[in-house]
Amino acid sequence: MTTMPNAAVPLYVPEHAADPQRSFAMLRQQGPVGLAEIDPGVFVWVITDYRAALDLFHDTSHTWTKDTRGWMEHLPPDSPIMPLVQWRPSLFFADDEQHAHLRNVVTDSFALLDPQHVRDVTRRHADTLLREFAHVGNADLVGQYARRLPLMVLNSLFGMGDEHASPLFAAIESMMSTDLQTKAAGEQSLQTYLGTLYQMKAAQRGRDLTSWFIDHPSGLTPEEVINQVLITQGAAYDTLAGLIANTFLRMLSDERYRGTLTTGSLPIEHAVDDVLWRDPPLAMYSLHRPRRDITFHGRHIRAGDPVMVSYAAVNTCPYSDQAEGGHRSDHRAHLAFAAGPHECPARSIALVVTIAAIERLTSYLHDIELAVPIGELTYRSHPIYRILTSLPCRFTPRSAEGQQSTPWSQRATPRNHSTARAAVSS
Repeated sequence: MTTMPNAAVPLYVPEHAADPQRSFAMLRQQGPVGLAEIDPGVFVWVITDYRAALDLFHDTSHTWTKDTRGWMEHLPPDSPIMPLVQWRPSLFFADDEQHAHLRNVVTDSFALLDPQHVRDVTRRHADTLLREFAHVGNADLVGQYARRLPLMVLNSLFGMGDEHASPLFAAIESMMSTDLQTKAAGEQSLQTYLGTLYQMKAAQRGRDLTSWFIDHPSGLTPEEVINQVLITQGAAYDTLAGLIANTFLRMLSDERYRGTLTTGSLPIEHAVDDVLWRDPPLAMYSLHRPRRDITFHGRHIRAGDPVMVSYAAVNTCPYSDQAEGGHRSDHRAHLAFAAGPHECPARSIALVVTIAAIERLTSYLHDIELAVPIGELTYRSHPIYRILTSLPCRFTPRSAEGQQSTPWSQRATPRNHSTARAAVSS
């Protein structure tokens, strides 16, 4: 364990949630790699420099390991960080040949997804949620929409019936709890869900991710299949929820996107990219540990010490333009999905889901607006995620009788359909 508490910048406190750029500035004062406290008594090195992050991501010289065993045991069992670093036999915590073995299954399977099918699934579930509150005239778009939609979509893409979406949501929410009893119950519920999913697909394949995981030429064991499903759903849940909410907030509060809601003058994709640059929902991750004592960008790091990359900090690094030779003008050069061998394998699908979710919302609730001043909005106090606690909005209620002429009862082409299609090639 790294022990330099006097130099550490706390990232788990409300002050960080309220002003993360202040924390980043304090970390940068220590150099490209600074010391942070991500939970009381839990210290990690944090990369805040764009060039240093790329050097970590693209290091293929066996300097680093993603295996958290030997370090995670130092975390308190009730730490909110534990669910994110708890070792499992998955591509997130694998190295070298084992990582390639597992990653190929995930990337190849996601490549088989038809983007139009993903859009249709997203719209269908979005409509289900919209029916619940469109007639009221107000809603919390975090709790009632952004947090619920991703797992409904993932449940379908992995081949489960809609009735299993709510139990999946409840299980993963419970797993994130710091109450050990609640967390244990969530883990048990999730294992039941995963066991049922595997048994169903082992007995009868379908055109879904689980079936493709099972049938992949790499020949995964049942345990490996289940853990790739678990880690994919877990990783996508908060990230997708945050991306939908953070992007919609940007569109509601930024004058540059004001016209998007009423005229389609700016594509939603621009707002998504803006958020991924400046306010990514997965603000920090990419946990690595050096296999031996090293010096990295001027910082001596002992073998086994944890190192993370702050995507939010490196994307806003004052020197990132020069670090990439001026190529930061490419709006997709952000590192919100990491890079190199461990880059997010579901990047394109995540963008399709996010854009479709926002299209569906704005195509029906045309006059939606914030119900509170933007200064009253708050974010979760969490070192890893940058996610709104709520997003209260108001709009003209849509009567139940009027639903017969809404997008729920006809296949309307979304206004930014070309944007969603373009996201697949990003």
